Amino acid sequence: MVIDRYSKLLYIKVMKKAEIVFTKRAMKEIEKLPKNIVEALMIWTFSVEEVGIHEVRKIRGYHDEPLHGDRQGQRSVRLSRAYRVFYSIAENGEIEIITVLEVNKHRY
Repeated sequence: MVIDRYSKLLYIKVMKKAEIVFTKRAMKEIEKLPKNIVEALMIWTFSVEEVGIHEVRKIRGYHDEPLHGDRQGQRSVRLSRAYRVFYSIAENGEIEIITVLEVNKHRY
């Protein structure tokens, strides 16, 4: 807890559990997404930053799963029935860095 004695405000410093980084490709894809998918992505992003990726993985609706083949080492999350987020994880000391690689419509 930090107390600012000049403005007499109380700040609670919250440590992020993870940091989300978007690749240029992901940013371009996000610009083209429907509004509801962007909202779902932002909810997932905020959840990961606040409680950590390991806790968010426990939420069954996201269907977080490791990928195979050419995408070995990556994971995917379901934002809706059609749209997925592809990401990878790197450890940086105490904080995990989640790199969002791609957001696109899943082909069935």
